[in-house]
Amino acid sequence: MKNKAITPRSEDFAKWYDDIVKTARLATYSGVKGCVIIEPNGYAIWENIQKVLDNMFKETGHQNVNMPVFIPESLLNKESEHVEGFAPEVAWVTHGGSNELEERLCVRPTSETLFSQYYSNVVTSYRDLPMLYNQWVNVVRWEKETRPFLRSREFLWQEGHTIHETAKEAEEETLRMLMIYKKFFTDYLAIPVIVGKKTDKEKFAGAEYTYTVEALMYNGVSLQSGTSHYFGQKFSKPFDITFTNRKNELENVYQSSWGVSTRMIGGLIMVHSDDNGLVLPPKIAPRQVVIIPIGNNENVIRTADEILDVLKSANITAFVDMSEKSPGFKFAEHETNGIPIRIEIGPKDLEANQVTVARRDTREKTTISLDEDIVFNIQNLMQEIQNNLLETATKRRDELTFKATNMDELKEIMNTQPGFVKAMWCGNEECEVKIKEIRGTKSRCIPFDNEQEHISDKCVCCGRPAKTMIIWGIQY
Repeated sequence: MKNKAITPRSEDFAKWYDDIVKTARLATYSGVKGCVIIEPNGYAIWENIQKVLDNMFKETGHQNVNMPVFIPESLLNKESEHVEGFAPEVAWVTHGGSNELEERLCVRPTSETLFSQYYSNVVTSYRDLPMLYNQWVNVVRWEKETRPFLRSREFLWQEGHTIHETAKEAEEETLRMLMIYKKFFTDYLAIPVIVGKKTDKEKFAGAEYTYTVEALMYNGVSLQSGTSHYFGQKFSKPFDITFTNRKNELENVYQSSWGVSTRMIGGLIMVHSDDNGLVLPPKIAPRQVVIIPIGNNENVIRTADEILDVLKSANITAFVDMSEKSPGFKFAEHETNGIPIRIEIGPKDLEANQVTVARRDTREKTTISLDEDIVFNIQNLMQEIQNNLLETATKRRDELTFKATNMDELKEIMNTQPGFVKAMWCGNEECEVKIKEIRGTKSRCIPFDNEQEHISDKCVCCGRPAKTMIIWGIQY
């Protein structure tokens, strides 16, 4: 039975998305225009994302720090390309109390300048390198159009900033962090992604080059889900981050930067969820199992508590719903909230020496005998759900991946059913600008060599000799 509080995905995808956010109590609009309140259900997902990624970062030698939220204007202006790229989105503090500040303070949109100033003060020798730092913070970017998790004026993210002795080490770090993101999206979020390099037009302001993680949503719109940047010495020179190298000469360090944000929660919604509410992969779900006793039978409640203890002892996040609501209401509520597995226990189940198990992804029900190993069964089912979500999302992405050899074909795809479009490119920015006239279509990435396909010898836009294949798409 369909959830009446949720607009069907096929009717209005944008309204469907907003309804999921609202009914699953993930976020709500605040009294501050363009900013949202992340509610407990939404923040719990972010906490799990943060926990997993933080461990992955620390396993590769990174440490956490925390930089100030304010950046003096003179500091922001030190790297011209960087400040030019962020200028339209910067929020400024001009007064402290009732007194006008001598210098405006930028509210952190990103922290390259703060890290660079810090590194310039603490690095002296090659023996200090590398410095592999990350921070989990909020940032502010004055977006014109906002939507919960996808774009808001304040959002949560992590940003890694590292400095290295050689360009080779910094470039290896840039690629390594991209691949950590790819693994996280695939293994934990069950979202298939394409990784590659941004064109010069689309790279991060101030970077030598940018790698990107691109995901395709159910409706065929792409989501830039994470980026990793190689800066070379573009920040270390203006910020004078120097060290004494192995030849006893002064040299500028080489830098990288990388980050993902709460935007990933928006991606989870748009890739996996359905008309009944949120669907979450078990590996990232804050609550993996809900146990619902039916009726007030003492034996039923005792069995529910026993199952809970067994699951918790196996590090499965479970709880018993003893709220004073009808079983049907509880079923619908937990479906809406995306809990991967529901265990139902009633007097008839006990008579049959079994429990009923419902999986959220397919909504199928099965029974498990109480004589069986329930931990083994639930763990297997969680892995099945995790695998099924990835396989389903991969199939959908592949169905919405097309090829185009000219502008007419590209227009037809984008105006009929958008998706990832593989098409050749001559390398000229003018063609990127021209293609953007088709519903805002942008280059998503230049796939790595092992993902390159020879679609044609000619650029999809101008017809001149092509240099590389690009994946194009409409973006959030």
